[in-house]
Amino acid sequence: MGKSKKLFALIAVLVVLAMVVTGCGSEDADSGDSGSSSDLVEVKIGVSSPFTGDVAALGLGIKNGALLAISDSADELADLGIDLSAFAVDDAADPKTGVNAANQMISDSDLVGVVAHLNSGVSIPTSAVYNEAGVVQVSPASTNPQLTEQGFDNVFRVCTIDTVQGSYAGTFAYNELGAMTAVVLDDSTPYGEGLAAEFAKQFEAEGGEILLAEKIQLKDQDFKALVTKMEALNPDMIYFGGMYTEAGLVSRQAKEAGMSAPVMGGDGLYTQQFIEIGGDEGDFSTSVGLPLSEQPKGQDFIASFEDAYPGETIEAYDTYAYDAAMVIIEAIKTVVADMGADEVTSAEGKRAIIEAVAATDYPGVTGNVSFDEKGDTLNKAITPYVVEGGAWVPAE
Repeated sequence: MGKSKKLFALIAVLVVLAMVVTGCGSEDADSGDSGSSSDLVEVKIGVSSPFTGDVAALGLGIKNGALLAISDSADELADLGIDLSAFAVDDAADPKTGVNAANQMISDSDLVGVVAHLNSGVSIPTSAVYNEAGVVQVSPASTNPQLTEQGFDNVFRVCTIDTVQGSYAGTFAYNELGAMTAVVLDDSTPYGEGLAAEFAKQFEAEGGEILLAEKIQLKDQDFKALVTKMEALNPDMIYFGGMYTEAGLVSRQAKEAGMSAPVMGGDGLYTQQFIEIGGDEGDFSTSVGLPLSEQPKGQDFIASFEDAYPGETIEAYDTYAYDAAMVIIEAIKTVVADMGADEVTSAEGKRAIIEAVAATDYPGVTGNVSFDEKGDTLNKAITPYVVEGGAWVPAE
């Protein structure tokens, strides 16, 4: 190769390198028409729920819903000068792990709010972390009343509470299902205990009799001794306050022992995983809100979800996680309009986001989203479901 050819080759290489470094002047993929991402203010929304472990199906659904909302809003926020992204951390459905996840998320100064958590037993201790950091917490699924009774003004939830769901179940079991007697079990968590207590109180108020109240522990698998005790009492119903893994095992082992009493529980059972583990025909659950097909924007959500997550199942709280994220996103938009994009991640901006969330009046997928003075949703709808043909269907 001659000197001129070598020189030409060298120049060509330098030109290619320059194009790689400068990006050839093209726009950032997530920036829309607002220029490259370096021109935008980085803002993050935390997402934490159990991505692993026994209740990962519901936790991963929360992650899917929240990330879909963030993705759907990215271009609009880019036009407002915001580069929006998610900071997702697994809480493993464990309070200690959840607190660690909360501390990990708030350590990022770009974080302005969190969609967290699934379990009340995780949301309650982590709420103090978010309150101290001055960032908004919107739970899509934690139903224990204690969460919003701590006096924190940064804590909200888009799901209704155990006092509503548990009492609904007590009335439904007695008046609609004709159960006169029941055994009540709970998994020793704030969620399970609260739900079971509300069911028992309302069931007895309706005229029913609680024959036995027992506690189990998370990750218990052998319920044969408990089933023997229940079998001797011959209850009309077994009410389980807890999550789908243990409830499915209770149902399977009770049926194997010849018991005909259906298992009933709350939203923690409302997943196909309960049926696959052992939930049987005629078992019941309640879940917050309306069936997905009846939610105001349910069909639009289904189409978006299937496009984003082909082959995956929509779980009980996916739409609630979507709405929880959108509540924070709408608050970010309000703060941009009032204070400017540069102020969103400041202490004043994060305080303004909390105040904007408190004033929310948003037409969400699940219905209109707004909060009372405690931070609880004003949407109190509950739907009963029954296992028919190997799937959950509305029981009404």
